[in-house]
Amino acid sequence: MTTLVFGHKSPDTDSTGSPLIWAWYLSEVKGTPAEAVLLGEPNTEAAFVLQRWDVAKPRIIADVDADQPCVVVDTNNPAELPAGINAADLRQIIDHHKLAGGLETKGPIDITIRPVACTATIMYDLMGDDTARMTDEIRALALSCILSDTLEFRSPTTTPRDREVAEDLAHELGISIPDYAAEMFAAKSDVSAFSDAELLRMDSKEYAIEGTKFRVSVLETTAPDIPLDRKASLMETMKTVAEEDGVDQVLLFVVDILNEEATLLVPNALVKTVAEKSFAATVEGDTVVLPGVVSRKKQIIPNLKL
Repeated sequence: MTTLVFGHKSPDTDSTGSPLIWAWYLSEVKGTPAEAVLLGEPNTEAAFVLQRWDVAKPRIIADVDADQPCVVVDTNNPAELPAGINAADLRQIIDHHKLAGGLETKGPIDITIRPVACTATIMYDLMGDDTARMTDEIRALALSCILSDTLEFRSPTTTPRDREVAEDLAHELGISIPDYAAEMFAAKSDVSAFSDAELLRMDSKEYAIEGTKFRVSVLETTAPDIPLDRKASLMETMKTVAEEDGVDQVLLFVVDILNEEATLLVPNALVKTVAEKSFAATVEGDTVVLPGVVSRKKQIIPNLKL
């Protein structure tokens, strides 16, 4: 049976590219038939990367069947995975996030979780000498994942290994990292075609604080005015999204990649409290700027308080 390889819901570049990278490795190098799949539509940056390198978009699945062989990448959190994941035959996890707990497996599995900025960096190292067999498309996907997750090395999650692997890949591809990253970030910033609800769910993760459930959404952009000009309708739509998704509140951080800061929308007293207690911020209106905050994993989620 073909092994399915997938990342988290609301797939970003890493959760789109890394399944393709590992499915290629399993199929072409290890001789294990594998297929990359997605748990939702890729975001604008991920869609650009697929088009830029002429890689077909993986099919989208809603769930996995019982006993379906699968590999999970870029997450280990059951809340970000198909409802049937614990009944599937989960054989491997490759991730760079904290251990969430809650997954059950049929037997012992191969788990690799490393403190680097990107899943693709881990995969590159796991492949060892077999990286020489990577096609240009697979190299480009790996480079794209690393540049996305590190915000072109601006994110505090960036490690020397992420940078080293990215620079090696760019050299092999013969492309300029600054020029290519600019293309990627321009694509990420073009959100005009998306509804408010789609923007709030596009790059989001569920997180609970003292029993209060949040959907923590991030929009990384080089043009923050575009989403911020929609702040009134975005804040109104937060109520609907929260009700539909079974959370108490949506938190939206608009990350300005170039200025390395985030703007948090503040629609009510609950979010005001979160902003002031989590980031020692003074909130005077319906937005607050958080200098230096660019990483949900390292700077937002760990600091959230009520």
